[in-house]
Amino acid sequence: MGIKPGSVDDTDDLDVCRQVAFQAARRDHDATAEVLAVVEELLGDETEYEFVVTLLENLQNLVSHGLDTFRSPEEIHLLLGPRSAICWDTLADFWTAVADWRVRTGAPLESAAPLLGVQNEQLRTLLWTSNRTLATGEKLGIADAVRYEKAVGTPLPGYSHIAVALRSTGQG
Repeated sequence: MGIKPGSVDDTDDLDVCRQVAFQAARRDHDATAEVLAVVEELLGDETEYEFVVTLLENLQNLVSHGLDTFRSPEEIHLLLGPRSAICWDTLADFWTAVADWRVRTGAPLESAAPLLGVQNEQLRTLLWTSNRTLATGEKLGIADAVRYEKAVGTPLPGYSHIAVALRSTGQG
């Protein structure tokens, strides 16, 4: 990987997570298993928890889009260690709760199609890692997670999208 979590400021850690997830998700990336082994190891260090959750969430978002370029969620899940698998499943459960909440509020969800058609590589990396495609073809994004946490008060255990969003804007 070349960069150790915590070796750069928090904003850069978010970008590192996006870049590593984008590479690890790719079918043509030979070191996906090795990257996920490092993720498993990092989960043993409490100070790296937020970094790992962010990376796994970005990876989960990428593979949710169902693009041939990326591995499937099932393929990634098979490569996860035991702690990473628990984290992965917890993330999936959280996003299911966000989707269910959105449906209950009656707020319509938007199609993921425009998101998947973005051509600019940097913008695509940002958008594809911060949004996920649901089985319905609609999308959920980080803004939905923040709204959910504010409305329901239920973040992921030990991880808050609100805190991450504030830090990424220099307010946290």
